[in-house]
Amino acid sequence: MNLLKDKIVLITGASKGLGRAIAEKFSAEGARIAINYNHDARSAELLREKLPGSEIFQADVSSHDSVKNMIEEIHKKMGTIDILVNNAGMWHLLSWDDFDDAKVNEMISVNLMGQIYAAKECLEDIKKNKGIIINMASNAGVGTAASNTTFYSISKAGVIMLTKRLAFDLSGTGVRVNAIAPGWIETDMTIGGKTSEEIKNLEHSFISRTSLKMFGKPEYIADAALFLATDASKYMNGQVLVVDGGRIDNLTHSL
Repeated sequence: MNLLKDKIVLITGASKGLGRAIAEKFSAEGARIAINYNHDARSAELLREKLPGSEIFQADVSSHDSVKNMIEEIHKKMGTIDILVNNAGMWHLLSWDDFDDAKVNEMISVNLMGQIYAAKECLEDIKKNKGIIINMASNAGVGTAASNTTFYSISKAGVIMLTKRLAFDLSGTGVRVNAIAPGWIETDMTIGGKTSEEIKNLEHSFISRTSLKMFGKPEYIADAALFLATDASKYMNGQVLVVDGGRIDNLTHSL
């Protein structure tokens, strides 16, 4: 249908997982994708080969200078940005007893500051093009969290407030800013390095706590992102779209 025909879309952390699924979905709708990656150049290049008109850009989103340089390169190779998908993220499972400064700082730096830096450096383009920003939050950021995810949850709660404040600060510009809060989605970040038995146990545990009795797939999040990137959501701004299978547990439960 070409819902995003000729739109230039920057997707951070696009070489795998949710970012890859969103890139494929948006490209199928006519968008040209600026594929950001940090470490996995091979996966980024393989994705670029699949998506017409796309380009790859290396940047560490936790570094403001690195993000600035990436945006400059995108301008040179592709033009101004219409849509920003702030997807890059990471996590560590930590309890208060095994608190680790470096790991907590890394989650805050990537998950929250990375989105702030990307939004800041794309803002001129987005305002000029009356574009769209989609931030990747988490259901952990709205209070539904597994054990040992307190600090990850804090970083994602920050993303939710970033979304609401950006929408407010950009009032009257024609820009829309919304967030997606996924539940447990099967990606390298959540199941990477785990055995098939461990994955099966995780899926069973999660499914038992969702009203839909389904495990999450990256394409479900890509569908939500496409909705937020098009006129189908034109009366939504500053909102958080929870896509978690109808998770029904509470903070006392764990996966």
